[in-house]
Amino acid sequence: MALPIEDYALIGDRGTAALVGKDGSIDWLCLPRFDSPACFAALLGTEEHGRWLLAPAEEVVATSRRYVDGTALLETTFTTADGELVLLDVMPTGDGRADVVRRLTCTRGTVRVRHDWVVRTDYGKVRPWVRHEQAHDEDVVIAVAGPDMFVLRGPRLPHGHAGHHRDEFDLSAGETLTYSMTWARSWREVPAPLGLTERIEATTAHQRAWSERCPDDVPHADLVRRSLLTLMLMTHAETGGIVAAPTTSLPEDFGGERNWDYRFCWLRDAALTLESLLGAGYDTEALAWRGWLLRAVAGDPADLQIMYTVDGGRQLPEMELPHLPGYADSLPVRIGNGAVCQRQNDVLGEVMIALELAREAGLHESANSWALQRALVDDLAEHWDEPDNGLWEIRGPQRHFTHSRVMVWAAFDRAIRAVEEHGLEGPVERWRELRDRVRDEVLDKGYDEERGTFTQHYDTAEVDASLLTIPLVGFLPPDDPRVLGTIDAVTEDLMRDGLLLRYRTVSGVDGLSGDEHPFLACSFWLVSALAAAGRRPEAEELMGRLCGLANDVGLLSEEYDVAQARMAGNFPQAFSHLTLVQAALSLR
Repeated sequence: MALPIEDYALIGDRGTAALVGKDGSIDWLCLPRFDSPACFAALLGTEEHGRWLLAPAEEVVATSRRYVDGTALLETTFTTADGELVLLDVMPTGDGRADVVRRLTCTRGTVRVRHDWVVRTDYGKVRPWVRHEQAHDEDVVIAVAGPDMFVLRGPRLPHGHAGHHRDEFDLSAGETLTYSMTWARSWREVPAPLGLTERIEATTAHQRAWSERCPDDVPHADLVRRSLLTLMLMTHAETGGIVAAPTTSLPEDFGGERNWDYRFCWLRDAALTLESLLGAGYDTEALAWRGWLLRAVAGDPADLQIMYTVDGGRQLPEMELPHLPGYADSLPVRIGNGAVCQRQNDVLGEVMIALELAREAGLHESANSWALQRALVDDLAEHWDEPDNGLWEIRGPQRHFTHSRVMVWAAFDRAIRAVEEHGLEGPVERWRELRDRVRDEVLDKGYDEERGTFTQHYDTAEVDASLLTIPLVGFLPPDDPRVLGTIDAVTEDLMRDGLLLRYRTVSGVDGLSGDEHPFLACSFWLVSALAAAGRRPEAEELMGRLCGLANDVGLLSEEYDVAQARMAGNFPQAFSHLTLVQAALSLR
């Protein structure tokens, strides 16, 4: 059975990413891309679905781990009765390859090491053909199935038995062994070995250069730096696409059906990530994301999707994998995401806010980039009053969600600013008239005068944590009585064990069975809203509590089960980390 979610750490090469457990096992890895089929899928099943274990064979009396300063190179230290073993895990970046490097060093005494390499393709379903052979004047182990080839290298290669390649050996103080696994297309020649020391040094230098740009004048600066590094790892280096998480089907409700594939690029999440990067001073990163956006949404504005693959592909059919038992028996395990077909009217607002921030940071619009934005806003002008599925991808009936309407207002507002403040061309009078109509409608139909709060949608008295963004996007001032009333209502109705739910699932609005845990991004929104409203002590107290939920290497999942003190949902979650950055900036 897989470890608790918080016992994993992330390594990646900005093309894909892996989850490494405290036990020294890589239990999740998709190659060569975030949304490729997994070759290690034990996270959603058992070791028979693929993993790569390097760890002491004897009892471990203590385990600690850390990221090498300013990087995503992971060090895990195992202490046994007879010695100490350090495992370094890294995926080298910047060379166009897909490699995992694992280096074992005995720093004290003697440690017996267990090596278990279990490769499966198609999410743990297919056992490849594995053989030992010579390539590039060295012994290697090669696993082949369909289009995939995996090459294992090292000074001491394991031998196969019942679908596993296993070995045990002693490592004494001062001794180091380095293993690597390389993915390649099965019809190509076996790739040449890496210059391991050089690639590790280059990866270290690249990641440190990124993290050194992080602002240090913010509260919880170390976690902000880790969050920005994590967001960098979830940004595809070649295409500029930003995935919501590197995992699929980690449950929001343990044992339930709320299991989704997040290995894709949501326009909203990517835009919010860009906002966080721009707020932290990472201005040049906006250009790569804008390029990805232009390619992904090119064509008829009516064909706009809420999410795409990392290369801008549009086909994300949702299907189930019945051969996997699921994390903590949470079924079904899903790949693809059916929400791709939903209408979510808030998305363009987030995109326009991010692009306005990029303009303010000095990124000049190209003719194509502004033409695209103008076409999208003009299309919104024809459909802005239609109901939608909302920010949370509700699988129940479409409704007029208040947050969606506020973000429609934001889309028109930022388009107007582009014309009035940046000298771009557009039908500003029409946009201004529509912006005012949307605002009047929200204040009339989305506000509960009796209770003094905005509501989740026009036909309910329920509230929603997304309402906390109303002052953050400039719809109303943060000290407006209607905003303050909404903060209080959201806190009263949605606070569970000190953290915020997205909404009350008992209302039946989402069309799904079961419940869920507090959604971390919502509590970070509350920090930002409280800080903007001048309630700084409350904001700082909540921020400290939230930062205390990060695991030992500074990572956050989507949700948190306070009663069981465990993480829930896909991990690590871009939404949680980007809102952490935004909250820290709001407190600065």
